[in-house]
Order: sequence, then structure tokens, then C-alpha cells
Amino acid sequence: MAEKQNPNYKVIAENRRARFDYFIESDVETGIVLTGSEVKSLRTGQSNIADSYASVEGGELWLINGYIAPYKQAGVFGHEERRRRKLLVSKRELSRLWQAVGREGMTLVPLVMYFNHRGIVKLKIGVAKGKKAHDKRETSAKRDWNRQKERLLKQG
Repeated sequence: MAEKQNPNYKVIAENRRARFDYFIESDVETGIVLTGSEVKSLRTGQSNIADSYASVEGGELWLINGYIAPYKQAGVFGHEERRRRKLLVSKRELSRLWQAVGREGMTLVPLVMYFNHRGIVKLKIGVAKGKKAHDKRETSAKRDWNRQKERLLKQG
């Protein structure tokens, strides 16, 4: 019997370039503090996290430069499109992220923003290390070889 799809789970925005530009060591699911008009806008699927990053500042985790389109029906009660948004993690996770960024030189990269099974907006953040140009070429060559291998196996 086929699994039922959860009607509440929905991917809002995905940073597809992140896996090409970074080695993702681990990822963390975080909550995000939003206003009502931001949630309404996300329900219509109008956001972009490709140019954004996360930062630990003042003992808190922030999403910087994430874009959420304005919600037209909100009128004067709308929101700024690119404001800094607070991310919610446990103290243990926050200290682990802070150490990764400070001591190990890692970067916090948003990977995907989605509504979870309860209909709450979540953001998955990757703890990542930047790739050099030769690493990117190696990754694309490996991907091309895997595609070619699949074609050859399919032909027989």
C-alpha cells in the first residue's frame, strides 16, 4: 500500500547551489521567528534563501539576507522583505554552531525552508566548509561520470 503524503509538508525555498559551493558536514533543523504577513506570503511560495546565510551574534542565531516577498493584502501591516530573522535552536546546538564557526572556520548555510508536518515553518541549516575551484570541478566530473555510467547500464 502506498504511503499517504502529508498535506501540510511543503518545501517553500531550496538553496540548490549550496551543495555545489560547500562541503556540508552536518545540518540542523531550526525554527524561525516570523510575522503574520510573512507566513501568509510563504504560503503562496514567494521566498528565496539562495543569497542568505546564518550568523551567531550576541548569543543568538540570525538568518541574514533571506527574502520573503511582501504580502499585498497586509497593507500597512506588512513586513520588510530582507530583514534579519531570528532562528530558534537549543542552547547546546547554538554553542556547537558557534564553536564550528569560530574555531573551525565553518559557514552556516541555509539549505531548505519548508512547512513541517504540523504546518510550522522550519529552516534547515548546513554547517559547511567552502569548496575551492578544483573541488567544484571534481564534483561536476563525478556527477557527469555517474550519469554516463547509468546510461551505459541502461543500454545493456
